[in-house]
Amino acid sequence: MIPPRPLLSAVVVAGFVGLLFVVEAVDTVLFGALDDDGIIPRDFTEWDNIIWAPMLHGGWEHLTSNAVPLLVLGFLATSGGIKQFAQVTVVVWLTAGLGTWIVGANGSHIGASGLVFGFLVFLLVRGVFVRSPGQILVAVVVFALYGAVLWGVLPGQPGISWEGHLFGALGGVLAAWGVARDARRAGVA
Repeated sequence: MIPPRPLLSAVVVAGFVGLLFVVEAVDTVLFGALDDDGIIPRDFTEWDNIIWAPMLHGGWEHLTSNAVPLLVLGFLATSGGIKQFAQVTVVVWLTAGLGTWIVGANGSHIGASGLVFGFLVFLLVRGVFVRSPGQILVAVVVFALYGAVLWGVLPGQPGISWEGHLFGALGGVLAAWGVARDARRAGVA
């Protein structure tokens, strides 16, 4: 569905993606020094890196591979309004981060792909949870465009945090369930 305030939605999502580019520019100037500030699984001295990890990327290629899906899926995820988008983002961000911190492989896990997977799965299941034909149609289109990336929740390519993808996707399910529950309580769905 189209966001209620499409221009504001576009500015918010583009602003966040723009911030990721600024962070990567700073990291480039620092010769990649920020890349070690990702999620370090089961390290209690580094647990706060859950907050920073989605903002950090292992280079421009890594960032640009996340940027377009973040722009598209993030914009579509604002269809419930900016407040709901912020809530969905927090649920996905924290679920991806905490899950990766608990079960992730050793090393620094960085990147916004957990958010990409979270927004993708949120958009795929939200329509089912709220029983909305319009949102189910959006899910079909989103699946046709991005469904193949769901294989990324499985272990495979070395250096790719499938754990972040998996827990981001689970965060998307959790956020969709929460949105549907709130809509039923408000009598909207």
